Amino acid sequence: MTHPPTRQEPVEETLHGRVNRDPFRWLEDENHPDLAAWTAAQNAYTEAQLAAVPGRDAIRRRLAELLEIGTLGVPVGRGGHLFYTRREGGQDQPILYARAGDGPERVLLDPAQASAAATVALDWWYPSDDGRLLAYGYSDQGDEKSTLYVLDVVQGTLLPDRIPHTRYSSVAWEPDGGGFYYTRYPTPGSVPPGEEHYHQHVFYHRLGSDPAADPDLFGAGRPMTDSLHIDLSPDGRRLVVYVFQGWGRNEIFMRDGQQADAGFVPLISGLDANFSPTVRNDTIYLLTDWQAPRSRILAVDLAQPQPAAWRELVPERADTVIEGMAVVGDRLVLHEQRNVVSQIAVYSLDGTPLGGPELPLGGVTGMHGEWDGSEVFLGFESFIVPPTVYRYDLPSGTLTVWAQVDAPASVAAMQVEQVWYPSKDGTQVPMFLVSRSDVVRNSATPTVLHGYGGFQLTNSPTFRRSVIGWVERGGLFALANLRGGSEFGEAWHRAGMLGNKQNSFDDFIAAGEYLIRAGYTDPPHLGIYGRSNGGLLVGAALTQRPDLWAAVVCQVPLLDMLRYHHYRIARLWIPEYGSADDPDQIDWLWAYSPYQQVRPGTDYPAVLFMTAEADSRVDPLHARKMAALLQSLGPRRPVLLRVESAAGHGIGKPISKLVDEETAIWTFLSAHLDLPASAPTVLSG
Repeated sequence: MTHPPTRQEPVEETLHGRVNRDPFRWLEDENHPDLAAWTAAQNAYTEAQLAAVPGRDAIRRRLAELLEIGTLGVPVGRGGHLFYTRREGGQDQPILYARAGDGPERVLLDPAQASAAATVALDWWYPSDDGRLLAYGYSDQGDEKSTLYVLDVVQGTLLPDRIPHTRYSSVAWEPDGGGFYYTRYPTPGSVPPGEEHYHQHVFYHRLGSDPAADPDLFGAGRPMTDSLHIDLSPDGRRLVVYVFQGWGRNEIFMRDGQQADAGFVPLISGLDANFSPTVRNDTIYLLTDWQAPRSRILAVDLAQPQPAAWRELVPERADTVIEGMAVVGDRLVLHEQRNVVSQIAVYSLDGTPLGGPELPLGGVTGMHGEWDGSEVFLGFESFIVPPTVYRYDLPSGTLTVWAQVDAPASVAAMQVEQVWYPSKDGTQVPMFLVSRSDVVRNSATPTVLHGYGGFQLTNSPTFRRSVIGWVERGGLFALANLRGGSEFGEAWHRAGMLGNKQNSFDDFIAAGEYLIRAGYTDPPHLGIYGRSNGGLLVGAALTQRPDLWAAVVCQVPLLDMLRYHHYRIARLWIPEYGSADDPDQIDWLWAYSPYQQVRPGTDYPAVLFMTAEADSRVDPLHARKMAALLQSLGPRRPVLLRVESAAGHGIGKPISKLVDEETAIWTFLSAHLDLPASAPTVLSG
C-alpha cells in the first residue's frame, strides 16, 4: 500500500526511568502549519480507497433509509405539560415538542431554525415546575460547549437571559419559576490556559438579572476535576449538590434554605462508593452501591442524616442490578437489570414490593415521572424493537404504548441470541448475537464484533439502525458485555478499570476466539468496531492480537495512554484509567497503550481510524498519530484515516453527516470481511 507520507520528528522523554520515543509528536499540535495539508491528504486517500469498493452506493442508499428511522425521547411531565424530543425522516436534529394533557403537540425548539448547516444541536433542557418556562442548551458543530437560553413556553418567545459556558449544565428551577440554580464552567482567561474544561461551579440566576453577577454558590476551593449535578427539593428548601469524582465514588452536599447561614454541609463524604440522590422535601432517596456492589435503595431522613440512621428500603439482590430509580408520588420505580436485560420493579416508599410491568427482551433507555404524579413514562428498545415509549399507570398497573417509531419489515426476520463464553481468567462473559433467522452458521460468516467495557456503562441490546443493514445482507453482529461496564454491578466495573483494564481487553479477545471456536466465523471474516473508550478497546485488540481480525474500525479513540490526560477534558478520566504521571500506574498503562505497543514487522489487519476536529472530549491527536505510525511500517493492508470537520465526539451530529460516517464504516467492513453489498437478497419481512 502506498499511503500518504508523514514526516517523522522523533521526541524522546523519560518517564519514571522509561524512555518514551514518539516519532509523530508534531501531530498533537492542532495549530501546526503543516497539519491541514496532511489531514487533507489523508482524507483524500481514504475517500479514494472507499470509493473503489464495489457496491458502496448501494450500501449508502440503504444506510440513508435506515438512518431516517426516527428517534423518540422519553416525555418529561411538568405542570400538566409533556415535553419530549422526536426526529423523523430526513430531519437532521431532533425537535423538542410540548403537549398539554391529551391536546395536540406543538414545536418548542427546532435546531434546524438556528443553523442552515444543521450543526446546531439541542444538548439538554429543563422545564420549570409549572411548565411555563424552559432552560435549554444549544451548541454548534458537535463541540457540546452549550450556551443556556430561556424560553417562554406559553408565548414561544425567548427571554433575554443568555449564559455561556454551560456545557453539561445541570439546572434546578425554583418552584415559582422566578430563577434557577445551574452549573457552568469558567470564562476563558479567568483560569490558567487548558483549565477551561474544568472548575465547574454552581450558580444562581434570577430571571432578568445580569448572568455575570450571578452568585457563585459551590465549587470554590474544590478540586478542579469535580463534576457537579444539582437537585432541589419540590418545596424549594433544600439544594443538593452531587459531586462526581470519577466512575466509582462521589460526595453529596446540601444547603438548607431555612438555616441562617445557608451554607453547604456534607451529607456523604469519604465513602468509596456511588450515591445517586433524589431529594423529596424531608427525605433523600439514595441509589447506592455502598456495601452493595449490585446496588440498593436507602432513605435518609434529613432530620437525622447521619449514616447510622439511614434506612434500607430495597436490599441488594444477587441476581439483579439496580440501574436507575424514579420517585413518583408514593412509589419507588426501579430500572433493574438481569443478565443485561431490563425490567421494571415498583415498591412503596417503605420498600414493600408492588410488582411491575412485563417488558419484552431489551433495554430501558430512560424513565420519567413527576414527583407528585401517578404515571411513569418508560423508554424501551431492543435490536428488533424500535424506540418505544410506554406509559405505566401506577395505581392500576396498566402498561400501554404511548408512541413508537416505525421499523423496517426486515427486523421481523432477525434473530437475537445470548451466549456466554469464558474469558482468559475463566470469568463467564455474555454476548448478544444478531443475524437473519435464515442464515446458517458457518465458519466464514462475515462478522462484526463490538464492545465498550468502561465507565460503568451497560452495553444494552438497543436498536442499532446501521446494524440492520449489515444483518440484512447476511452478516453477523456480536455485542460483548465486557468487564468495565455496569452489567453486573460495581464489582464488574472495577474488574475492568485502572490496573484491571486488561481484563476488558481479554474479555473482548476471548469473544473473538469464541466466535471462531464455535464455528460462527474465522479470522479472515472477523472484524471489530469500537468508539471512544471502545476505540481504545479495539486499539488494544489490534496490537495484542493482530492475527485474530481482518478489519478494525477505531472511532474517536484514545490510543496514546501515556499522554491522553494532557488534552481536552481527559483529566476527568484519570480515576478510570490512571495517569502516567504516577509511578505506580505507568506500568499498566505502558503495557497496553496501543500507540506504544505497535511493533515493526507485524502483519496488522486493515484499519480505519475516524475522528473529528471539534471533538471536545477525545483529542483527534490519538487517531492522527496511530494512523501515521502504522502507515510508516509499510503495511500490506490499508491504514485509513478519516478526519471530519464541523463535528465532535458524536453528540448532535446531523443525519447528513451520519450517513457519510456510517457509509465509510460499513463499506470498509464489507470490503475487508467479504460481504458484498448485493448478497444475500434483503428480506422483506
